[in-house]
Amino acid sequence: MTKFRQDEQSVLTDFGPADTLAQPMILQRESHHQETPWHKHKKGQLILALQGTVTSYVEQGMWLVPPKCAVWIPSQQVHRNAFAPNSDVCMVFIDVAVTRLPDSVCTLALTPLMRELILHIATLPIKHEPGSQAERMVQVLMELLEQAPQESFDFPIPEEPRLRDLARRLLNQPDDRRTLAQWAQDYAMSERTLARLIRQHVQLTFGQWRARLHTVLALEKLAQQRPIQRISDELGYESVGAFITFFKKQFGCTPKQYQRQRWQH
Repeated sequence: MTKFRQDEQSVLTDFGPADTLAQPMILQRESHHQETPWHKHKKGQLILALQGTVTSYVEQGMWLVPPKCAVWIPSQQVHRNAFAPNSDVCMVFIDVAVTRLPDSVCTLALTPLMRELILHIATLPIKHEPGSQAERMVQVLMELLEQAPQESFDFPIPEEPRLRDLARRLLNQPDDRRTLAQWAQDYAMSERTLARLIRQHVQLTFGQWRARLHTVLALEKLAQQRPIQRISDELGYESVGAFITFFKKQFGCTPKQYQRQRWQH
């Protein structure tokens, strides 16, 4: 069950040693198997999933970090991270004063060159001498990250109380296939009013919003090597064929093809 932050006292400030170091970019490669508490950093944080998946939660939504992608979490953004078992991740902490990366959370698509640069720099000493080869590689990586395209692997969770409650219910029971009209009855409003509220606060239709959640969860489950039939059942699809049709509409390929393209190379 997804847990959301309740109060400011539960937030750890300057979480982790990277915030105590002066270098503009610090890379750490780690293996994780548990969740972090709610926390924030002085530096921005880029999380690259090398194996397994990472799901990052902020107050406004959840972001999936599938293999070969990375999530960017800006400076002072309160968040927590949940790691799939045996995940291998690389954390890149960047001083926001030296980068033009976005000022909001987003998922970035990384090229093989960018991933290899990150992995190589992570093996070097943290402190780089001015004008050294390591410093030049950091500068190249910074420029490439600023040019990386964004991907929509997030599920927005709005501040509006009724929609926030609805988002939690969808997260906790993604196989609930009730219509918008049926959900509207739970909140004592008309279907039209609920549709307008979702559009106003999420900038998506209800169908698009729920599809975004299913996209995030499907990718997470695929990375965990769950059978397609099981994923289809857990997301409430009438058949495997219906789930595959949904997936192809989102990504232009079947789940199996996506796995081969993303995680087997």
